[in-house]
Amino acid sequence: MILIFGGKYQGKLDYAMDRFGLTESDAFRCREDETVMPTKRKLIYELDKWVLALVRAEVDIAQAVRRFIAANTEAVVICNDISCGIVPADPAAREWREAMGQAMAELSRGSSEVVRLYCGIPTRLR
Repeated sequence: MILIFGGKYQGKLDYAMDRFGLTESDAFRCREDETVMPTKRKLIYELDKWVLALVRAEVDIAQAVRRFIAANTEAVVICNDISCGIVPADPAAREWREAMGQAMAELSRGSSEVVRLYCGIPTRLR
């Protein structure tokens, strides 16, 4: 798996599609109201929304992400980094933020390559 992460609107999707020659038909966009595990696509993006759905459904995040990694070893995965900025006052938003940290750690461990995009500039971390 290849993990690409960064803040919203930093160019992650365009970067992934250009770098790997992918099209919209190769991609799966996660939704915050679907806990169904996205699999068997070359590109899976907005994984943070899937994690939000898992938090709302009170699913074990680490276990769900490990299953996701095992099922998507060849995928390019894009995730918005929600860890920067002000800590939310809302307890549910803080819970999502904590779950995203746990998910990102699992995803990073399970990825052969990790790229952070900032202002459209990719930085390879692994």
